Amino acid sequence: MSPEKYSNQRSNLLAYVADMYYLNGLDQSAVAREVGVTRSMVSRMLTEARKRGIVEIKVNWPIHPDHELEEAIKSQYGIPSVLVVTIEETRREKLIVDLGNATIGVLNKYLKGDSIIGIAWGTTISAIVDAVQPQTGIAAKVVQLVGAQGVKSVEYDGHVLVQRLAEKLGGEGYYINAPFLCQSAEIAESLRETRGIKEAIEMYTQIELALLGIGTTKTEYSSHFLSGLLTSKELTTLRKNGAVGDIAGNYYKEDGSPYEDDFLRRMITIRREDLRKVPIRIGVAGGQGKVDAIVGALRTGLITHLITDNITARLITK
Repeated sequence: MSPEKYSNQRSNLLAYVADMYYLNGLDQSAVAREVGVTRSMVSRMLTEARKRGIVEIKVNWPIHPDHELEEAIKSQYGIPSVLVVTIEETRREKLIVDLGNATIGVLNKYLKGDSIIGIAWGTTISAIVDAVQPQTGIAAKVVQLVGAQGVKSVEYDGHVLVQRLAEKLGGEGYYINAPFLCQSAEIAESLRETRGIKEAIEMYTQIELALLGIGTTKTEYSSHFLSGLLTSKELTTLRKNGAVGDIAGNYYKEDGSPYEDDFLRRMITIRREDLRKVPIRIGVAGGQGKVDAIVGALRTGLITHLITDNITARLITK
């Protein structure tokens, strides 16, 4: 038997064993009798199936909203929709997962057949995509809002996130095959007119829902700095001139007013005026390092929905 054929047979056997145990509810002894092996062998096969990615185990933590804080944010900032998730711990990795899971309920509320969705990039957007369950009958079009970042963790890049979400929703992706930040404004403008990129950009006017992270200009939390897109000097300049955060590369001040700078013309991203035309704009962010950025974002008018955690919500309503 060839190695490839043996590997295929082994994979099928592991999937068969996992199916009986996890989906059909047979205990390991019953599975062992069905397959003709020992119970301990079944246990090892289930472990192997998990290691090989044949089995994926996901824990769906319950979402407990804090309605009092939600109403406080709506009242203070005039935003139409807010979801505040009650969290038990502040560890950033867990917080991002919690926010990703919480976003799915809001996303599913608006998701329909032939939806056109725009997505940005980053760890929070990646967590949202992770939380999406594969669906049939949606056939959504997923549009990349921000050019390629060249981030160290490729899984957080816009191109990859578009591909992953489109596959889960049984649809197709529209990609920006160009860098987020170009060497000059002239190069950026030229790339925007390139046929493939122009096609994706023209989709911006048709987007019905946008999934957006909220970036910050604080060095230790800035995705643009940590991924190497901006230097420490550039970030310091942004901060000194009043910029507190960005949404899809559209930087703003704490009062919500746009931050203007020539280097922004080097970016390939959805522009503020096009983003405002998207009917549903979901901003997702949390953590103490994002407080100023979230406050500014709420004042920009660039998001219609905010999803955050209760600890952050208390800080932004002070």
